[in-house]
Amino acid sequence: MPSSFKPTAEQHAVVETALGGSDLKIKAYAGAGKTSTLRLVAQQLTGRRGAYLAFNKDIADSARRGFPPRVSSRTVHSLAYAGVPSTLTSRVNLPAEPPHELSARYGIGAIEVPTITGKDVEITPFEIGRMIVDGLGRFCRSPDPTPCSYHIQVDEKVHEKAADWLRENLLPSVVRLWHESIDPRGRSAILADVYLKVWAQQDPRINADFILFDEAQDSDGVMLSVLGRQRHAQIIYVGDPYQQIYEWRGAINAMAQIDAPERPLTESFRFGQTLATLASRVLALLGEPTPIRGQPGIGSIMVEDPAISPPVDAILCRKNATAIWQLAAGLEMGHRPAIRMSPSEIVAFADGADQLLAGRRAFRPLAFALFESWKEVQSFARSAAGQDLLPIVQIVDERGTDYLRALAQRMTPERDADYVISTVHRAKGLEWKRVRLVNDFRFMLVNGRLTLDEDELRLLYVAVTRAQHVLDISDLRDELLRLFSAHR
Repeated sequence: MPSSFKPTAEQHAVVETALGGSDLKIKAYAGAGKTSTLRLVAQQLTGRRGAYLAFNKDIADSARRGFPPRVSSRTVHSLAYAGVPSTLTSRVNLPAEPPHELSARYGIGAIEVPTITGKDVEITPFEIGRMIVDGLGRFCRSPDPTPCSYHIQVDEKVHEKAADWLRENLLPSVVRLWHESIDPRGRSAILADVYLKVWAQQDPRINADFILFDEAQDSDGVMLSVLGRQRHAQIIYVGDPYQQIYEWRGAINAMAQIDAPERPLTESFRFGQTLATLASRVLALLGEPTPIRGQPGIGSIMVEDPAISPPVDAILCRKNATAIWQLAAGLEMGHRPAIRMSPSEIVAFADGADQLLAGRRAFRPLAFALFESWKEVQSFARSAAGQDLLPIVQIVDERGTDYLRALAQRMTPERDADYVISTVHRAKGLEWKRVRLVNDFRFMLVNGRLTLDEDELRLLYVAVTRAQHVLDISDLRDELLRLFSAHR
């Protein structure tokens, strides 16, 4: 840590509390210096072995360079990998059984169910197999001892009662796949989350006197349950509950569940007060009374006029379909944009559209699941529930699927690009000097007032806190004004 680094009063309070030896929650707002705070804590807990745990290997590797040698830096999965038999972990790299073959082996054929559009649709063996595998993954990431029906996710277009029936009827298959996965004589491929679950059920002991658990707001239930059993160690959880945006994969908000003293980090070192004020308005909508504070020495401006259109380093969207549209728009204007998406993801939309245009079901991407024709996709995309798909539908209808494939070949590497296009999910943890937000958020009218669901508000908070100096909100300025006015 640089010798010129001067801890804030909040950081001093965190260190003092940590020195008391009890468990601790650090509630760190976006850009509030949580990594430097954890390093301070580690340096002060002298003579004690520490373990820094992260979700991502790159983050763990980066953190390792800043901690004392007595503090290990690993992912939770790497701990689990080392703690279970190699006969189990070696199966992760085996070829996975195709979903339709899994369904056939379990004796499950196509199932017809009603949808919210009033039309019955056939769920194919491929989709059923995928639901079974996904259900197993969600169980493995949960604290539950056995699979449950709520681990099985059903497409939101399926009628609620039919979805409940599907979950109950597919549960025995998830249980069967779990037992096959943990069978010592098993020879089939397993999910990485399987060995994590096996390790967790062994009541493992993490060899450390204190544990620094990063990004706790996105913790899986299984990870939280393991940490809760480390009675020998002091556990310091750090995270921002308002950046919890991974519920769709089974993440839970550990910050709301942990019973421990809490210390805040509310001063952001990323941006100035103008952007901090906007972020605080979003936090207020989430019920947070304590504002985020910006740096008076950092110049930050908000652009509200679409006619200004300043140059940017990143364009952030809510959905993949919108990001692809922005890629097309940038290329048409002669720009060299990068996109945080693989070419295969874009090609999947083209291939899926071709299948549906030919009157055949498409298994990929998931957004096209349960549609039986392209006409159904067009109709759904023009409804309130399906507006996320509209950018892709417009590209296919106006330019064709080959145009989509051509887009996948014209992506510029980020290091050479004029700017990067990203979904908010893939931008989490990143920052840019100049950011433009695209308005594909799910604003709703409730009793005549504009509003956003809580999960959408958290996405908005992450989005508005990615910029350091320039944040262009012109595309959603009017909606933000109405949103803030309606909730005064």
